[in-house]
Amino acid sequence: MKKQAKVVVIGGGVAGVSTLYHLAHKGWGADSVLLERHELTSGSTWHAAGLLPLFNMSYSVGQLHKYSLNLYSGLEAETGLKSGLAQVSNIRMALTEERMDEYRQYAAVAATIGVAVEFLTPQQVKDIWPLCVTDGLIGAIRHPEDGYIQPAELTFALAKGARNHGAEIYNRTTVTDIQRRNGQWAVVTDKGEICCEHIVSATGNYVRQTGAMVGLDIPVIPVQHQYIVTDEIPELMERRSQGLPEMGVLREPDGSWYMREERGGLILGPYEFGAPACYLNGPAPDAERELFQEDLERLMPHIESAIRRVPCFEKGGVKQVFNGAICYTPDGNPIVGPAWNLPNFWINEGHSFGITAGGGAGWQLAEWIVDGEPTVDMLGVEPRRFGDYATKTYLIKKNEETYANMYTVHYPDEEREAARPLRTAPCYDRLKAMGAVFGQKFGWERANWFAPENVEAKDDWSFRRSKWFPHVVNEAKNVAANAGLLDMTAFAKCRIKGAGARAFLDNLVANKLPKKDGRIALCHALNSRGGVHSEFTIYKESDESYYLVSAGAWQRLDHDWINKHLPADGSVVFEQLTNQRGVLVLAGPQSREIMQRVSPHEDFSTTSFPWLSGRWVDVGVAPALAVRVNFVGELGWELHHPIEYQNHIFDALMAAGADLGLKPFGIRAMDMLRIEKSYKLVGQELSTEYAAWESGLQRFVFPDKGDFIGRDELLQWRERGFKWQSVTMEIGNIKDADPLGNNAIFKDGKTVGRATSGNFGPRLQKTFALAMVPPSLARVGEAFEMDVLGERHPAVIVKESPYDSDNTVLKG
Repeated sequence: MKKQAKVVVIGGGVAGVSTLYHLAHKGWGADSVLLERHELTSGSTWHAAGLLPLFNMSYSVGQLHKYSLNLYSGLEAETGLKSGLAQVSNIRMALTEERMDEYRQYAAVAATIGVAVEFLTPQQVKDIWPLCVTDGLIGAIRHPEDGYIQPAELTFALAKGARNHGAEIYNRTTVTDIQRRNGQWAVVTDKGEICCEHIVSATGNYVRQTGAMVGLDIPVIPVQHQYIVTDEIPELMERRSQGLPEMGVLREPDGSWYMREERGGLILGPYEFGAPACYLNGPAPDAERELFQEDLERLMPHIESAIRRVPCFEKGGVKQVFNGAICYTPDGNPIVGPAWNLPNFWINEGHSFGITAGGGAGWQLAEWIVDGEPTVDMLGVEPRRFGDYATKTYLIKKNEETYANMYTVHYPDEEREAARPLRTAPCYDRLKAMGAVFGQKFGWERANWFAPENVEAKDDWSFRRSKWFPHVVNEAKNVAANAGLLDMTAFAKCRIKGAGARAFLDNLVANKLPKKDGRIALCHALNSRGGVHSEFTIYKESDESYYLVSAGAWQRLDHDWINKHLPADGSVVFEQLTNQRGVLVLAGPQSREIMQRVSPHEDFSTTSFPWLSGRWVDVGVAPALAVRVNFVGELGWELHHPIEYQNHIFDALMAAGADLGLKPFGIRAMDMLRIEKSYKLVGQELSTEYAAWESGLQRFVFPDKGDFIGRDELLQWRERGFKWQSVTMEIGNIKDADPLGNNAIFKDGKTVGRATSGNFGPRLQKTFALAMVPPSLARVGEAFEMDVLGERHPAVIVKESPYDSDNTVLKG
């Protein structure tokens, strides 16, 4: 075994071997090795059903799946080994209009990434899959390029492709420890040690044991998944004898199962309630090709559903039941990318659809390792999207919930209940008593909306305007007419201090830092390619101290980014403040009067307290940092305070504003209001996939201020020419559904762009979308069409910030 390498990949399933394959194809083959404790495919890969579902509502994951299928189709020609790819198509049936809405929204996502989707009538389903009963169907979608593959054959073909480019694979080699020595990694095995610059963890069911070796609690726990293989079925054998083609993969999500042909019989794969998490501490060291005892009783509702839909399924008899472990994360998407707190430790884990995502995950991880950045926005699979709130018990509850809901309709506003509430701000109970209906971000409970009296405080999920829609509109209108109070304690918060703090931050972000104490700047940290990695509000406390606030959902990501760039000389110190400070947002035309009432010894006039400034004030008798900024585009303040004072501050504000129309409002109203201001969000408008200037950040990026991360690459990107430009669109003929993001945009019948987000604008009573289109078309007044749930609506570019475009209200 080698003693030194650039990269050591641990794990010989499809995810690990794909990573090795792509590292080798990027020129690192001679310096890349893979270690497998048993033989290739001996973990979850060997018992996987091998399906290749292109369907995924995530823009990131959808691109990984698309790439995988393209890669797999060419492997035999490259390596000479068959992968067992069968592109027999995939039909997803729908029994409800809600399911069809899900398909309509997905089809728009597919159009933006170039995946073919066909809509079918029940009769067309019958024509393609004649052995199924179409009773109760209202429609379906079909992926003509979809199908399945043989997981073991695929993995061996990838392995050969890696070896052909110089990579080495060591089977029967168990990793017993991982240590950090002298600036590199030392991987200790039962066959000796190997030192390397980078480690990739692709260990599947052993992920928690691997993570423990380096001090990581990786948020992955497997769940048992069963599928049934039948004996030969006469009707299928008759079709074979007639030379008829395979009917492809059939899915009934409303019955929570998939089905495909297998050697004259059928495979049925249900996703049932009650499937338990397993391998809570990892498998036994000698576990190889391990299966659990089957539990057919748990599957009976799905078996009965399958028989009703495909009556001949009953004739097959049970030939074999596979019950094996499949890794899950709390949201069902894998975790692919860098680990937090560790240098050059990479994670490729949590693959519940590992065969489908394996090719794309290996591709992007190799890009990240070799070139320094991925080429696809990977936020949807970012390992740092979870935090240390994701304990083992939390993972068990959430992963079992995710498995059970694999085939339920996934609405854009859904909020699952397992392991909640978990992280709550002090004002949580007050908000709940006021009718708050909560969602969660990064474990925090946040009020999404407020149910008025005599309205049940319960969510109604939909792709269209839900039952909560008019109540959220009223919340937003009250903010604009009077005042609203929003809990934003979930914000990520930290302090950067020390003699080198200013120089460090100046190099970290693209905007100019505030010059005066008590001033604020909106600053973006770019990645090394010139895309947007993070967004921070930076408040200058002194020449050697700065207070940073960023999105709560990206706390671990943003803070890890900062920490990994800190100088080693100790001149800059990072101080975590997230859990120590609460945040209440007061916004609306009455907010100045309310602030004057709760803090009568201060002057809150524009002259004394201008926009983008802040200072410590008393609210009642409690201290708070009042910052004149908000995300809804109204006069207002964010009140950052020691969290133990929150309820005092909350009560003082509500009492002071009682006769001025002050009411609480939620995240959904905030999103409506921010759309009218063209305010952008990380992961939607702001992305590593787009240059900062493509995302419309010209006012926040100053290449002439001096060097900063991504500066030179951004300038080079501009010289090569930009492909996209962020614009604001007004969408016409809207009745009951607004754009949700990832909506396809058409010009002269061709797909030319996509919406990144959209919503109803309550102040202007119009629907808007933020979108990416080619620069040549990015002109005010340019007309397009936008797909909203399968219908094309007129869309015209309007000026940025349709509401209060000159910020008179905001600065007033």
